[in-house]
Amino acid sequence: MSIMNFVTGELIEVIDWSDATRDTLSWRFPDEDRAIKRGAQLIVRESQVAQFVYLGEFGDTFGPGRHRLTTGNIPVLTRLRSWAYGFTSPFKADVYFISARLFTANPWGTSNPVMLRDRELGPVRVRAFGTYDFRIVQPQTFLREVAGSDHDFRLGEFADTMRSRVVSLFSDALGSVDLPIIDAAKRYRELGDALLPVINPVVAAKYGVEIGSFVVESISVPPEVEQAIDARSGMAVVGDLNEYVKFQMGRGLERGAGGAGAAGTGAELAVGLALAQQLMRQGLAGGHATPGVADPPLPDLVSPAEAAQLLGVSEADVLAVLDAGELKGKRIGSAWRIPRAALAHYLAD
Repeated sequence: MSIMNFVTGELIEVIDWSDATRDTLSWRFPDEDRAIKRGAQLIVRESQVAQFVYLGEFGDTFGPGRHRLTTGNIPVLTRLRSWAYGFTSPFKADVYFISARLFTANPWGTSNPVMLRDRELGPVRVRAFGTYDFRIVQPQTFLREVAGSDHDFRLGEFADTMRSRVVSLFSDALGSVDLPIIDAAKRYRELGDALLPVINPVVAAKYGVEIGSFVVESISVPPEVEQAIDARSGMAVVGDLNEYVKFQMGRGLERGAGGAGAAGTGAELAVGLALAQQLMRQGLAGGHATPGVADPPLPDLVSPAEAAQLLGVSEADVLAVLDAGELKGKRIGSAWRIPRAALAHYLAD
């Protein structure tokens, strides 16, 4: 082998990167102490960017295409090397290939609950998770702040850093949009789109990346807060408490009539009487009374029909309890009369 052939073999004539992975963010061309030949071919494929670095300083940046390395198309490197009249000899420089494609479906989520002040619930701890897509848009910022001089920088090395940054920005942004947590579930897509203008300027300046899509899949609150929300929803569904009590008593009496016997009927009636008495006391105390209308006094003796009307049950149910001896009453001829004291004693047992 001649000296000329040996020298030629030690020079790099073609610089390219064929990425066989789906998770490589940046890759440094392995020069193996060889020099780049004048007129060498630089091949940059679609969704790639090539960045020259000379003695720790950023040189020229190349997009997709085939580039012949001459003084004319590497002006920055020419200036750094102080080539006044072009170059005819090989030169040394690091060449980094950066993937510019979109990296999709990267998960994010709050490892610990985030404290927010909600305008309806007040201070509340929330958890959230979802996915985001991103691409590298500023190769020099990415190499300087993230990849450094790594030979092969993968997505897994960047995932934790990016996830923590996204969660922090999400928490700040969610607090600034003043969106009630209860309403967030039906506005996940709108919320994700609204957060992009808030998140992107920060991650672009810090890491040189841009988030193309930010998806919120779930926002949840602690179990005790969920129970409180369910209870409030339940009260809204119930509406009028008096009507709800009558409805529940009617259902209970229907179950009792299905075969539980007089004892079951008596137990259901006892519950009904207790609820009715509590409602009457609340009404007399002004809790649910209609303004300007006084409650009628309860007589010392009431008929089964009056007791049934008061409790919202049938007269037959009241007579069944009287016949079973569970409720004390006085029979006058063929009619029953129930003392008020007997009702109180029956409820107290």
